[in-house]
Amino acid sequence: MSTPQDVAKRRWWRPELGLALVVLGLGVFVVLGTLDVSAAASQLGLGPRFFPMLVGGSMIVIGLFYVADVLRGGRGDPEESEDVDVDAPADWRSVGLVSGIFLAFTALLNPLGWVIAASLLFFGLSLALGAEHKVRAAVVGVIVGLVTYLLFVKGLGVTLPGGLLQGVL
Repeated sequence: MSTPQDVAKRRWWRPELGLALVVLGLGVFVVLGTLDVSAAASQLGLGPRFFPMLVGGSMIVIGLFYVADVLRGGRGDPEESEDVDVDAPADWRSVGLVSGIFLAFTALLNPLGWVIAASLLFFGLSLALGAEHKVRAAVVGVIVGLVTYLLFVKGLGVTLPGGLLQGVL
């Protein structure tokens, strides 16, 4: 008779492996995307490619270790305070909603601008993840979208799409 641990070890595809492959893939994506960046290095010798390469390289290393751990039978342990059934199937509805919200954000970012698109992103994510107070979630979404815009554009000098609010902010 097989124990649940034996069944889990024989099952090679698990959500942990999916996450490990996503981390690995994102690391490769960041490193390859950074190779196209060309600009002069600063006086310290660090150019605009340094930190993205550091993050991407770290993600690749972590992803490789994570894949190896999962394939050897490792699995994520729930926190002691969590009331989670680790053998329950993944909630693909929530995964689909969150993925759709991020895709909508990328499609709406340039036409609507950062403030509106980010506000919709944060509001949509809060609803998808179970926010009970819709008006509060909408207000918080607008505040977070506006504050992040001002921090990046005014504080750091980063250009973000203005969209419909171009010239107003």
